Amino acid sequence: MDISKGTLSIAIDGPAGAGKSTIARQIAKKLGYIYIDTGAMYRAMGLYFVRENISLDEEDAVIRACAQVDISIVFEQGEQQVLLNGENVNGLIRSLEAGTMASACSVKKQVREKLVELQQRLAATENVVMDGRDIGTHVLPNADLKVYLTASTKVRAKRRYEELIRKGESVSLGEIEKSIMDRDYQDMHRDISPLCQAKDAILVDSSTMAITEVVDHILFLFSQVV
Repeated sequence: MDISKGTLSIAIDGPAGAGKSTIARQIAKKLGYIYIDTGAMYRAMGLYFVRENISLDEEDAVIRACAQVDISIVFEQGEQQVLLNGENVNGLIRSLEAGTMASACSVKKQVREKLVELQQRLAATENVVMDGRDIGTHVLPNADLKVYLTASTKVRAKRRYEELIRKGESVSLGEIEKSIMDRDYQDMHRDISPLCQAKDAILVDSSTMAITEVVDHILFLFSQVV
């Protein structure tokens, strides 16, 4: 699907814990663009599969489900709302069941193709900032700016550790670092759209940068291409 050049788009890819969502949200807000939360879209798909009691082992059922699903993102009073076949499911997609099913169904070829189609449709009608693992390489190959946002494993683990500690959770820094390394390996070696830096993406290493510095830097990069 060709992305309309009447709209503008920023694609931000990178490994887990690099701060992609936080950065993408702030950039979208400053530009007045739509932030496309691809993770929330997968959760909405997971919710649909749970509701319809669809087994991922039943390929025909998965194909039928993908044909029947429409997932979109709109903003109301500055807050992102995820719509599943027209229903606002914001309060439902963060459940453990939806998250577990989202992770499981995200590796299905039919599901990824469906969500890529929906994400591209959104980008064809709105100015967007989108983050994920394969946005610049697969979802928005013609994005006006592609950024590969990363940070060292130790820095990403420390950020995640501090975030969880602030929430009152008891966690091990070593376990978090191992989890991030495992996730990196899985993302980079999966069969469908593995994580990698697009040839025309600009590498941004945020290891020694504050959030505001990263946002300002990406905004500067964007100003150079539009």
